[in-house]
Amino acid sequence: MRIILFGSPGVGKGTQAKIISSELKIPHISTGDILRQAVVDQTPLGLAAKEAMKKGELVSDEIMIGLIKDTLNNSECSNGFILDGFPRTLLQAEELDELFDQLNITDVRIVIISANEDEIVRRLTNRRACKNCGNIFNYNDIKELTSCPNCGESDSFYQREDDKEDVIRNRLKIYKKNTEPVLNYFQNKKNEIYIDGLAPIEDVTKNILDELKKADKKITA
Repeated sequence: MRIILFGSPGVGKGTQAKIISSELKIPHISTGDILRQAVVDQTPLGLAAKEAMKKGELVSDEIMIGLIKDTLNNSECSNGFILDGFPRTLLQAEELDELFDQLNITDVRIVIISANEDEIVRRLTNRRACKNCGNIFNYNDIKELTSCPNCGESDSFYQREDDKEDVIRNRLKIYKKNTEPVLNYFQNKKNEIYIDGLAPIEDVTKNILDELKKADKKITA
């Protein structure tokens, strides 16, 4: 099964990608991870990406689609994959569609996890990180604690800059601006599945798996 996973910051997309990857035994492809690995491996595309990053430039769509192509051609992806963090722009969506045609990939599912913006802001502003171990906690769970339950460090909780309301709302604004054209492009071209991200984690997982099964039955019927 081939899945493209969409979700705004704070909606739980990364968590669900890891769970679904484990449940379906297909690789979770994070563009950030493959970019970093390509740089470490010093592949031609990795070296080109590293050069762009050294100059403080964005990695080009051409390099990113090349990295995705290399990854999807890997034998690990022969039985499916979850693509997370790509495409981010309309151009990337168009190029990814062409790549699917080249690789004869037709069974792509678009899973869109959504949540109310105010609830996302409430969730993220309620997070606290440990300065020592980096673990993230819900403020309500640690507000009475004087030390981190993970590493034991005292007075180590703080609110990260990207968990402050103005930063979060700006991230959501950018996500909506960039992603809406991508979703509009895929509308009626792929099998779209809409999931409510406000449910408990295990319920979101169940809903995704149930909807994926339904989509498969429609195709095979």
